[in-house]
Amino acid sequence: MIPPIPPAVSTLGAEAQIGSIGGLGAEAQIGASGAAGSGGFASMVGNQLQNLNGVQAQSDSLQQAMAAGESVDVTQVAVAAERAQLSMQLATQMRNQIVNAYTELMRTQI
Repeated sequence: MIPPIPPAVSTLGAEAQIGSIGGLGAEAQIGASGAAGSGGFASMVGNQLQNLNGVQAQSDSLQQAMAAGESVDVTQVAVAAERAQLSMQLATQMRNQIVNAYTELMRTQI
């Protein structure tokens, strides 16, 4: 019988954890105290859009540095580009869900 892997052992780095994709970390988690203390939903969305902008800018700067012939690790450029793409997809899906929720609220009869 194979012994189970203890939960404290993790072979994945910080980049591979779901919470760090697209710059989303602990600030993206909504808790009972986080929603009221940090300014609410609008503040959270604004922060995440700023994070998205930062991820996009980092990817662009790495791609420009590589195109200019500077010494940049190709894997770092590829990871930054993929992170930027995933961040944009996440933001698009969040927008779609917000629009769907708003539409559903508008259909509700009072």
